[in-house]
Amino acid sequence: MIPGRDAGAEAVAGRIAGLDVARGLAVLGMFAAHFQLGGDLVAAEPASWGGLADGRSSILFATLAGISVALISGRTRPPVGLGLVRARLRIFVRALWVFLIGFLLERLDTFVAIILGVYAVLFVLVLPFLRWPVRRLLLAAGAIAVVGPPLVVVLGQLLTSAGLAENPVAFLLVTGYYPALLWWAFVLVGLAVGRLDLGAATVRRRLAAAGAAAAVAGYGGGWSTTRLLARGVPSSGPEVGFRSPVGEVRVVWLTGAEPHSGTTFEMVGSTGFALLVVAGCLVLAERLPALTAPVGAVGALALSVYSAHIVAIWALLQLAPQAAQGLDVWVLFVAGAVLAATTWRLAFGRGPLERLLTWTSSRAAGVRPSSPAI
Repeated sequence: MIPGRDAGAEAVAGRIAGLDVARGLAVLGMFAAHFQLGGDLVAAEPASWGGLADGRSSILFATLAGISVALISGRTRPPVGLGLVRARLRIFVRALWVFLIGFLLERLDTFVAIILGVYAVLFVLVLPFLRWPVRRLLLAAGAIAVVGPPLVVVLGQLLTSAGLAENPVAFLLVTGYYPALLWWAFVLVGLAVGRLDLGAATVRRRLAAAGAAAAVAGYGGGWSTTRLLARGVPSSGPEVGFRSPVGEVRVVWLTGAEPHSGTTFEMVGSTGFALLVVAGCLVLAERLPALTAPVGAVGALALSVYSAHIVAIWALLQLAPQAAQGLDVWVLFVAGAVLAATTWRLAFGRGPLERLLTWTSSRAAGVRPSSPAI
């Protein structure tokens, strides 16, 4: 072991190409969601297939955040003692930078709901769980998926009635576009996945099987409950629900699996989708390294690319507000991101913001900077 470098730092010395590819797809998928490609997803209508990115890309991004936390904190061997303290400090410093970058991007006041603030909060929320075993992490994520949606509805009503819905803390945790109290589950699943041996074929097959099962259960359950409501089943009609001390919770608010609906069905289905993408990318990156390398470059520079695209959207809005939507704009942004990320990675390696996070977090923890996991 290199003096001054803890086990967690050594564990992230090498990148996993498939995770970079998955992260790149998540970023490019969020581009598609921002530029409103496809609208509502309808399997029989190819023109709507761009809607596959809506919601699912950001949940994939959050799941990969949990995997990144696992990579930073020892991969399959959670840190102990001083190593655990250092890992938590590195993650916390990264969270501070991500929060600051997100805050600055929000000041640009574009039409994009910036995810970075919640992303930073999720890094902090996951810190107490770094030593948890895989099974316990998955059980905790499942509990959040079941209890979280009605809890967020009730808390949202309480905060709204108290005039606190736009309070920054309430917005990040409960009332915002990405409520951290729900999205916590995705990071815990990612942390559990990151504790597995992702290089093992058996693990990848099980990951894909679990993802497929969750996707079928989540989206199938969402479709079934929507159909029941559409038929007007008396026992579960839109007006039926229950009253809490602070408001009413209607069944219709907790059914379906639409993007950003925050239902249990959406959480389970989209988590399954994320696991399928991760498993697929791990295989594709090994079998087709040259073909997947450009998308992997976007994923390796995910924070820099995401931030740059928000700045580019802001600039486009100043020049031509009506031109900031549609397939042609998305194609230009994707081509620009892939070209810029590939060129930068070949010339300089780490992205500028990734370099900043790696250097500052490593120095704060007293370890030698290693290859960034995020």
